[in-house]
Amino acid sequence: MNKGELVAAVAAKANLTKVAAAAAVDAAMDAVVESLKKGESVQLIGFGTFAVAQRAARKGVNPANGQAIDIPAKNVVKFKAGAKMAL
Repeated sequence: MNKGELVAAVAAKANLTKVAAAAAVDAAMDAVVESLKKGESVQLIGFGTFAVAQRAARKGVNPANGQAIDIPAKNVVKFKAGAKMAL
């Protein structure tokens, strides 16, 4: 499912226009991203939890030439599925 299909599904289930559904989906995504940028986790009960984790610096290999490179530490988003996500 891509974003357009998600908007169509939200519009159908919530009895909204696609424009209103697109605005709702964009607002929800923006709220999640803003919370994660602040370092906060986002818990959607039943769906899952988005959290920010620190990935440590490490050594890597440049695949083009085989030389060793240093990969810096960075923050990444982790997702843990909730109970309703069990397939």
